[in-house]
Amino acid sequence: MRKIDEIIIHCTGTIPSNSTTVEAVRKYHKEHNGWKDIGYHYLIYLDGSIHQGRPIDQKGAHCSNHNEGTIGICYVGGLAADKTPKDTRTVAQVAALRTLVKSLKVCFPTIKKVSGHYMYSSKPCPCFDVAKEFGK
Repeated sequence: MRKIDEIIIHCTGTIPSNSTTVEAVRKYHKEHNGWKDIGYHYLIYLDGSIHQGRPIDQKGAHCSNHNEGTIGICYVGGLAADKTPKDTRTVAQVAALRTLVKSLKVCFPTIKKVSGHYMYSSKPCPCFDVAKEFGK
């Protein structure tokens, strides 16, 4: 098993009425980015259900220069209807994300940091203040 020391949170950059699936994101990542698989390890649907993406024992492709030693979690949403960045997480997504982060920290006690993609990119992703929600 690879050493994991950080979780990086993302959003799909889609409007609230656009639900997507692991299969759709996988197809996009493979066809448009040329990757071998979906870049994220987990995708949280609008209903709060948590879905496995790339196997956890494989390095992700979710944050340029920060895939080694990290787990990528993505929630569906992140844009308002007018396509501006907005925390569009449903109550169920918020609860699921908190539960997933907590359980990953138990499984991987080496995790010392939970970050937003925006910390490593000029994108506003995941469109909420990760440090405020999960601490430093």
